[in-house]
Amino acid sequence: MKTRITELLGIRYPIIQGGMQWVARSPLVAAVSNAGGLGVLTALTQPTPQALRAEIEKTQALTRAPFAVNLTFLPAQNRPPYDEFIDVIIDSGIRIVETAGNNPREYIGRLHAAGVTVVHKCTSVRHALSAQKIGVDAVSIDGFECAGHPGEDDVPGLVLIPAAVKVLDIPVVASGGIATGAGMAAALALGAEGVNMGTRFLATVESPVHEALKQALVNARETDTQLVLRSLGNTSRALRSSVTQQVVALERRPGGSAFEDLRHLVTGQRGKAALQSGDIDDAVIAAGQCVGLIDDVPTCEELIDRMVRDCRAAFARGNRLFVS
Repeated sequence: MKTRITELLGIRYPIIQGGMQWVARSPLVAAVSNAGGLGVLTALTQPTPQALRAEIEKTQALTRAPFAVNLTFLPAQNRPPYDEFIDVIIDSGIRIVETAGNNPREYIGRLHAAGVTVVHKCTSVRHALSAQKIGVDAVSIDGFECAGHPGEDDVPGLVLIPAAVKVLDIPVVASGGIATGAGMAAALALGAEGVNMGTRFLATVESPVHEALKQALVNARETDTQLVLRSLGNTSRALRSSVTQQVVALERRPGGSAFEDLRHLVTGQRGKAALQSGDIDDAVIAAGQCVGLIDDVPTCEELIDRMVRDCRAAFARGNRLFVS
């Protein structure tokens, strides 16, 4: 399959693995890249830049195919050492970086000078236009269906993808709600030149999370996610659990709740522990609405091969509709 994204990133298929916190580590990343997609390590999963360097080296030992590093810029009282993370990325020979969160303007020039391709993840057309203006090479646009942070505009992919494609000159990657080859075909038909999947890759053999969580994703329906932190303007979509319901109940109290009232429920360390224990009712675990489309736990190679095959089949079905 050939698109501007496959050409830009040097990959066989226009399928990118989402940079999932605590999950996007070397075994999963290498498996995706070896299968022809683009694996993405998450820098902030690692406690230090030195730990990121070690994880990059582990991944390089497992694959000779291209893979990327995700660097998410977030407001924080204790700001991560972003400059040091970028030093490691460049020194390690990484040639693709996915940025997310705050505007990456101050880092674009340095990454480009080192020959690094930058794909910026965003949740709205206006943010995508801003990213194009500062010089990113492609954007990954997250529809309302996505896991994690969908933004505050609540625009689903069926509208957001073509709206972005219409006004952007750089390639667009569709993210959110995609878990099948048919969904990939739909995204490409809407003008995207690649797809990004997080939740679907969470339910794979190589995903480093507890088997109970993988089975929970298989068993879930499209209605089994919940939006939390809406009242604070920091919406996140997660797998429905007793904890997400507690969060929403606190948010709906008369007068609402401050973040400090919710912190103990939504802390990242609690989520990290649940990924390892499989106790999905003990944390907020990011998951997209595409859980309703997940029926099995394949290897990454099996998943990507199936998606490509089913994408082609979907286009063939569409073509037959127009045969007289």
